[in-house]
Amino acid sequence: MTATGVLTTVVTTSTPAHAHPLWRRWLLTREAAIIALLAIVVMVALATVRSFDSPLTLTYLLRDIAPILLIALPMTLIIVTEEIDLSVASILGLSSVLTGVLTAAGAPLPVAALVAIVAGAVCGVINGFLVTVVGLPSLAVTIGTLALFRGIAVGLLGTTAITEFPEFWTDLAKSLIPGTPIPAIMIPFAVLAIAFAILLHFTPFGRALYAIGLSRETAHFSGIDVARTKFTLFVLSGAVSGFAGVYFTLLYSNARGDNATGLELQVIAAVLLGGVSIFGGRGALHGVIAGVLLIGTLGSALRLAGVSGEVINIITGVLLILSVVSAAVLAWARGRRVAAIGRRRLRRT
Repeated sequence: MTATGVLTTVVTTSTPAHAHPLWRRWLLTREAAIIALLAIVVMVALATVRSFDSPLTLTYLLRDIAPILLIALPMTLIIVTEEIDLSVASILGLSSVLTGVLTAAGAPLPVAALVAIVAGAVCGVINGFLVTVVGLPSLAVTIGTLALFRGIAVGLLGTTAITEFPEFWTDLAKSLIPGTPIPAIMIPFAVLAIAFAILLHFTPFGRALYAIGLSRETAHFSGIDVARTKFTLFVLSGAVSGFAGVYFTLLYSNARGDNATGLELQVIAAVLLGGVSIFGGRGALHGVIAGVLLIGTLGSALRLAGVSGEVINIITGVLLILSVVSAAVLAWARGRRVAAIGRRRLRRT
């Protein structure tokens, strides 16, 4: 075999995805499958569940999943780099408590909200420092800070709750976009979603995230500052979680240290269900948004149908397991197919 023949074989088999038409690369993906499944769930719910087509149902659905939608944005970027942040719900709880404590002390709500968001960013700085500077695994770090931030939140308020907030701000948190049943919180979410989508999919920073997820060592030797990049993501995660905590507090008019307990599992489940690989290097933001909507829609429809919360959790867990298993099976099948094509071409040359 000549050197030219070997080079041709390597080049033609190393980028198989680009040998397919654009429509196939867009439609035959996990993200497209999640969007299709979401559409099926919505149609079935509309046809079988009484009152699911009510505008009020859409309003409450979007209000309830808004914190998950917000936190899932930076979580997507973190998991793409093969890291994880389990402390997001405790950061939300801490920011909720700070909002309540400062408001009760007489601080204007915008000032209290700003302090809560900055506190969330500081929590992200702590996580980022321990992961990128000290070099500890993000799983262990964020399990520890989950308990730390939750303990601080509970310690500030104990078993009490603050339920008095300025009516203007609580009404704003519950308000709708004029003429629609869509909550106004979807406006800042849309702005953040566009910003994160551009950052992930259309900038060198986003390409660096995928490179880090595929191989941290290769990314480092390619000139990417891996530590600084991951540190930035943890700070973003903390700040967005702080913002979600302010919204959560005003929506329910309730500041408690145990607010949003367990929310981190819902966020991670939605991100993985949306097509992001837990091993890093793969995923798209539109798939994650569809994953959050799918879990929220399915849960809302089942609750309206009288299904218990335990059964809903079981169904969600099964969906997540199937999603992870199907990704592994598809990756294995794709690898076998590419290897078979390579062997056939080698035999021909």
